[in-house]
Amino acid sequence: MVSRRRSDEPDELLGRLREAVRGEVDASARRRAEYATDASNYRIPPRAVVCPVDAQDVAAALAVARELGVPVTGRGGGTSCAGNSIGPGIVLDFSRHMNAILGVDPDSRTARVQPGVVMSDLQKAAAPFGLRFGPDPSTQNRATFGGMIGNNACGPHAVAFGRTADNVDRLRLLLADGREAAAGPGGLGVDAVDGLAELVAANLAAIRTGLGRFKRQVSGYSLEHLLPENGRNLASFLVGSEGTLALVTEATVRLVPRQASPVLVVLGYPDMASAADDTVPLLAHGPLAVEGLDAQLVDAVRRAKGSVPSLPAGAGWLFVEVGAEGDVDAMTRARALADAAATDAVDIRPAGPEARELWRIRADGAGLGGRTPAGNPAWPGWEDSAVPPENLGAYIREFEALLGSHGLAGLLYGHFGDGCLHIRIDFPLEEDDGRPRFRAFMEEAADLAARFGGSLSGEHGDGRARSELLGRMYGSEILSLFGRVKSLFDPAGVLNPGVLVRPDPLDAHMRRPDARRIEYAGGFHFADDHGDMTRAVHRCTGVGNCRANRFDIGMFMCPSYEATRDEKDVTRGRVRVLQEVANGGLLDWTAPGVLESLDLCLACKACSRDCPTGVDVARYRSEALYRAYKGRRRPMTHYTLGNLPRLAGLVTKVPGLARLANAVMGIGPLRRLGFRLAGVDTRRGMPGFATRRFSRTAQARRLGTAGGADGPPGRSLADGRHVVLWVDSFSETLDTRGARAAVDVLQAAGYTVLLPPGEACCGLTWISTGQLGTAKRKLGRLLSTLAPFAASGVPIVGVEPSCTAVLRSDLEDLLPDDARAPLVKAMTYTLAELLTAPEPVGPGRGWRMPDLAGVEIVAQPHCHHYSVMGWAADEDLLRKAGASVTKVTGCCGLAGNFGMEKGHYEVSVKVAQARLVPALSEAGRDAVFLADGFSCRTQAGQLAGSRGIHLAELIRDGAEAARRRGGS
Repeated sequence: MVSRRRSDEPDELLGRLREAVRGEVDASARRRAEYATDASNYRIPPRAVVCPVDAQDVAAALAVARELGVPVTGRGGGTSCAGNSIGPGIVLDFSRHMNAILGVDPDSRTARVQPGVVMSDLQKAAAPFGLRFGPDPSTQNRATFGGMIGNNACGPHAVAFGRTADNVDRLRLLLADGREAAAGPGGLGVDAVDGLAELVAANLAAIRTGLGRFKRQVSGYSLEHLLPENGRNLASFLVGSEGTLALVTEATVRLVPRQASPVLVVLGYPDMASAADDTVPLLAHGPLAVEGLDAQLVDAVRRAKGSVPSLPAGAGWLFVEVGAEGDVDAMTRARALADAAATDAVDIRPAGPEARELWRIRADGAGLGGRTPAGNPAWPGWEDSAVPPENLGAYIREFEALLGSHGLAGLLYGHFGDGCLHIRIDFPLEEDDGRPRFRAFMEEAADLAARFGGSLSGEHGDGRARSELLGRMYGSEILSLFGRVKSLFDPAGVLNPGVLVRPDPLDAHMRRPDARRIEYAGGFHFADDHGDMTRAVHRCTGVGNCRANRFDIGMFMCPSYEATRDEKDVTRGRVRVLQEVANGGLLDWTAPGVLESLDLCLACKACSRDCPTGVDVARYRSEALYRAYKGRRRPMTHYTLGNLPRLAGLVTKVPGLARLANAVMGIGPLRRLGFRLAGVDTRRGMPGFATRRFSRTAQARRLGTAGGADGPPGRSLADGRHVVLWVDSFSETLDTRGARAAVDVLQAAGYTVLLPPGEACCGLTWISTGQLGTAKRKLGRLLSTLAPFAASGVPIVGVEPSCTAVLRSDLEDLLPDDARAPLVKAMTYTLAELLTAPEPVGPGRGWRMPDLAGVEIVAQPHCHHYSVMGWAADEDLLRKAGASVTKVTGCCGLAGNFGMEKGHYEVSVKVAQARLVPALSEAGRDAVFLADGFSCRTQAGQLAGSRGIHLAELIRDGAEAARRRGGS
């Protein structure tokens, strides 16, 4: 136990830490909420979070903790599924500053890294030398080496390259008493721990018979590495000790050659257990990876993505990767392995796009495991068991029977070559009996794994989820040995208490059972989560996809975190703060910490598409602002930018007033004064009002409104090809070019264009500022305008993507009881969706895109376009027309009102400079900048001097679009 002097006064702890540490020290309620949980089921708010800048800071924080009797827990990416990286004292976040790759040595095939280095960053650094780090867990694009060392991470290629323990050469450590030490093979560092060598020598038989029986036996302390025949390797022993024995400040890791062109062999079987039965014979062929996938997991990917590549017949599959060896090429070895398989359902794919698409099933499926096929949330806890590979088939059969006996379900997959099985299970943690049912299953599952000679954990560590169960796997002699090891390294119990030795109960500190239901309060209904916002925010499992940089593969989440690299500004951090409101511990709706957490959220909605759990922080943010400011004074921008459609409507209603307003706001001192009063950053330019509303243009007047010259809304498609052009507030009063071009394009495609009568505002700015009462009234009026057309089968085409997304996303949850909402949603299209739709909605075979061969396009999809509707139809149109398209991923940074608001300018610019501004500067002189979003065009114009055009303008003008200029 933590002993010596106990500090119960937070000011004393904070004061001492701030005196001793150069990095950030934060004990605010918001920061404690962000670090209260990881990717596990557990919640333990720390007393303080420290982000050390170097090993000296780590030593200083540890010294303060030791003197005051405060526990210390190390943390990297915070992706632990077992609760290894949370604790009640000081949490050290190594990922913030201690994230340097100190060197890659291709001659010795080693690299030196700090504990906060993200594993995929090392892979990129080693790639030019033809090298890589062997183990590759699925979280490699956000998992840090500190965490991988703590848990003994493995991944698919561990079957060929071994575990992290097998690939660590040296460690630099801080022991619990503050001494620095080096650990490595040949007994390096063993003498730094008094009594350790003697303890091992006195227990050789127990260690040899009880530990290291198969590769994935990682539960407990891996004392087999300290045996004389294993080289007395203290570094390998400390891998997997979960931060309970020492703090790692630097690691030297071994690298392996990259396989140039591995071949993928996909084998189909009647079920998962049959696939597992065939694993051991295939291992004789020396595969690089042997992964198992279940049919239900493949179905989940199909539902989420729309389709998956074809697989061999079966309901369970092995994905086996094979490389060249000596003079034998990979394809020859792959065919030999396929011939040895106990199945005729075989597909062999050489390295290339087809193989990558098949592997994508495995990657996507792992992310989608947080929901069962029935849509229930699925949780970690028993997500990482392992047995000797020869026992895996029988183990799976009994494990599936155990699940059924408890009325539980989950999606199975795993590293079958190593006997490791992954599954998240739909434990009813939100129910009254959830906790006892969780315990009952966990105890029986531990007994089952032990009966098959297995390990409670195969690579995630035991943490708070499984440490209590170690007694069911090991006898009292081994457990006693673990306790004595802990006492030698950390007699005061300062390092990560409650884990492995003297563990917390597995059902203590659980996050979800302690959360209160958050009922409807007049804003969003959260219908997909049974009307409970708590259930919605607890979709986030903490696996940290939002911390990964996945922009290079076309994803948009999370722009604010990319700019600041602060847990406060990542999707997970924000949801953790809202979970804390639900748990009723540290924060409530009006707490400053809640608003701080949401302040730099761009409301881009990318998390709703890119996060496998389906969180929608933009919606949560809107609801939180609604609740926080209900009946209270709001920030000035809520009254100015939040009312922009109303203000722009007033300015453009009076002839000549818009021109006068533009002239006045073009005078620098007056613009800055006006912006300062409005809460807008004075470094921003004024976008300008349309000097003539769209509805007052000659083009619009020729069309008239529905119910006029073009007939009543009741006219059906059978009477001709009709379409409603929904001209939103932005396209009506700020930039009319897209709407005007859309009329031309739709008419050229053979449509009779109708303009809806009356107000056509969707309430977007009121939604983004949390003024949901006003937003609902706006949407109700809009439904009255658009629903008659939708009911008659007339498609509705939006101009502004963010407004179109409101009808396709937020509308139904704000007005779930209005029968018109799903009708309008179903009939609302983007321009590209309409033009690529089959008849009778689409234009038919008579319409053709203009020839865009030779046209270079830099396209910035609006975040809401990407997140809600998807940009595939647009991209398909452009590429089939022959255009060369560079798609900018991620947000433009302006994000509606976000980038205009005071206090957001620096982040807004940094987001734009990550990809948008470089893409524009690197493009050719005649390149077309395509951006349907008004805010995207505004940002590019202000930061890069680029004039963006709408897709409708590009289609109307064809190859001349790059040279056309026009006003609004």
